[in-house]
Amino acid sequence: MTKKELIDAIAKQANLTLKQTEDAFKATFQMIQQLMIQEGKVMVPEFGSFTIKVRAERKGRNPQTGKDIIIPKATVATFKPSTQLKEAVNTQKE
Repeated sequence: MTKKELIDAIAKQANLTLKQTEDAFKATFQMIQQLMIQEGKVMVPEFGSFTIKVRAERKGRNPQTGKDIIIPKATVATFKPSTQLKEAVNTQKE
């Protein structure tokens, strides 16, 4: 599903205009991003949690040359689904 298709579906279900839905959609993800940067974690009940983790610098290997390289430290965004979301997905798959 594309972003446009998702916005269309939300607009229909919530009985909102496409413009209202798109504005709310953008605001939601901008707020999640800001809160992750400020607080390091955003929890959405019955959906999951978004967190920021720091990966330490580590040794790796260039697969093309086989040479050892140092992979620099990185900050990454992660998502952990809630138990309710896991159960809902698993129920639908069966």
